[in-house]
Amino acid sequence: MRQGQSLVMTPQLLQAIKLLQLSNLELSAFVEQELERNPLLEREDDRAAAGEELPDSGKDLESEGDSDSSDGGESDAAEGDWAIENLATDRDVLEAQLGTEVGNTFDSDLPAPAANNATTDQSGFSLTSTPGSGSSSNSEEAPNLEAYVAAKVSLPDHLTSQLMLAVSDPVDRIIGETLIDAIDDAGYMRENIAEIAGRLGVNATRVDHVLSIIQTFDPAGIGARDLAECLAIQLREADRFDPAMQALIQNLPLLAKRDFAQLKKICGVDQEDLTDMLAEIRHLDPKPGRAFVSSDVHPVVPDVLVRPAADGSWHIELNSECLPRVLINQTYAASVSRAATSATDKSYVAECLQNANWLTRSLEQRARTILKVATEIVKQQDGFFANGLEHLRPLNLKTVADAIGMHESTVSRVTSNKYISCHRGLFEFKFFFTASIPAQSGGEAHSSEAVRFRIKQMIDQEPPQDVLSDDAIVLRLKEANINIARRTVAKYRESMKIASSVERRREKVATLQPAL
Repeated sequence: MRQGQSLVMTPQLLQAIKLLQLSNLELSAFVEQELERNPLLEREDDRAAAGEELPDSGKDLESEGDSDSSDGGESDAAEGDWAIENLATDRDVLEAQLGTEVGNTFDSDLPAPAANNATTDQSGFSLTSTPGSGSSSNSEEAPNLEAYVAAKVSLPDHLTSQLMLAVSDPVDRIIGETLIDAIDDAGYMRENIAEIAGRLGVNATRVDHVLSIIQTFDPAGIGARDLAECLAIQLREADRFDPAMQALIQNLPLLAKRDFAQLKKICGVDQEDLTDMLAEIRHLDPKPGRAFVSSDVHPVVPDVLVRPAADGSWHIELNSECLPRVLINQTYAASVSRAATSATDKSYVAECLQNANWLTRSLEQRARTILKVATEIVKQQDGFFANGLEHLRPLNLKTVADAIGMHESTVSRVTSNKYISCHRGLFEFKFFFTASIPAQSGGEAHSSEAVRFRIKQMIDQEPPQDVLSDDAIVLRLKEANINIARRTVAKYRESMKIASSVERRREKVATLQPAL
């Protein structure tokens, strides 16, 4: 027997920690699941639409920055209902509002629906007060338009349909389906033919033959094993794969380096022919499968909005659009509790009420924490918001955590998948946390992001006759009181996808030539 202390992580505490690092989209999905699972929870918008008075919970949070979040709770009950008597039911007025003839849009022979608060004009056009039903002319639900949207054909389905027409042998069809499954989203065959043949127990020559059939499918270039083969397939289809073009495709590294003099010698062509060949290659598709990639693109919604105030400071507030607002239906909870008779029912109601209380408190605490961290970031990076990227300061998680009295791991979770919107653009929280680069002669250190920005500015402004090497960039940065090594400059340059000085000089000289 011994006495000791230990940290016990309850499921509620683990879930609260998880909520901190969720993005606003992930949080919305989580709240939707809780609303479906817990009958005691309801949306604040639903209560406001019903004309009920909203509780005062959340006003303290709004006073800290989310000043635009309370606007629907004070609406009168009569305004929340659908005022059918105020709607225009005259046919001429309706036709003017709808921009079409009512008789052509709605069936005048349909009987009026049995819904409450319905009015019918002389033409049989009916208006119901059912929320969300729009201007339905019968009691049935409006058709779901999304059910009639054609599904986008995927790349495997598109290739399989062509395989069924091009190949009749059952074994070759199985080989073809296996090869199609091995083609990635860009349209390239990434698996080894010998491995596929061994897995299927067939000859590698037969697998290669089926692959050559697939490479004739639409889109052109599909099933290639590398970029050179992809371009060659497209050129063969266009009947432009002559010996000179073949030599050019076999020397793509020289083309990437813009070594046009060597390419002209290898291909045996002059300047004009090489220019035409390069123009043809530019019209080819290096990723033929990307036209069939269907991925939902979700726009980034900022969690925090920052705008300059009149006194020169910064106004920081939470974005009310990405704050899930859920409430506990206390009236329903009380009635269900009174109706519960068995121990199981009472335990279920108590558990739902406990989870609902925990969720509302966790959401409010999450919002407060995000606002507190964002406020400290703006305070630490005031120079960036006022003067731009060159004034971004080095910052780490510990500095922010010590300033707001939180643990460093909590700040790390808050800064994950969160965004700040300001007059300079949209930035992730983690953008403001950068490493420090010491000054050349002492003084305040420089942010690595600011140094990276300086390097890009130097390279963008360099003339073609005086391309800056990494050593020359180091000397210029030291003149600006930035102590940095040449390998660090090379690392920053490569991270920004900027070529070396030799390749930049060759590229800029080539752009000056009118033929290319």
